[in-house]
Amino acid sequence: MRDLEVWAPRALAVLRIVAALLFVEHGAQKLFNFPPGEHFVGFNLAVLPGWAGLLEFFGGLLLLLGLFTRPVAFLLSGEMAVAYWMVHAQQGPFPANNGGDAAILFCFVFLYIVVAGPGAWALDHRMTRRRR
Repeated sequence: MRDLEVWAPRALAVLRIVAALLFVEHGAQKLFNFPPGEHFVGFNLAVLPGWAGLLEFFGGLLLLLGLFTRPVAFLLSGEMAVAYWMVHAQQGPFPANNGGDAAILFCFVFLYIVVAGPGAWALDHRMTRRRR
């Protein structure tokens, strides 16, 4: 099992990158209707889905790069908690039925990244080295 510990930073980075790619896709759908779907709102900041799209697209890009990882993951975790309680929970108590299972999963994955950090392959590491 100790041999697997060597891979932990890389596995964390893969989790961060895959979650970020999925999150960027959700944001792109809201902002640019790509891929085409029912959640398109455009750059309409007068509605909450417009703000969610901005957070998901640009926050997801930052997470993908591993840039400002912990504060961005904290913000996005909070966004997903708000999304669950404001949207999904209103549609029923069971996440599998109210469509909130992804929001819950994103919330806790991002919360884990806040605590664990970006893992390997993150621009945060380059910024830290430059400061030293």
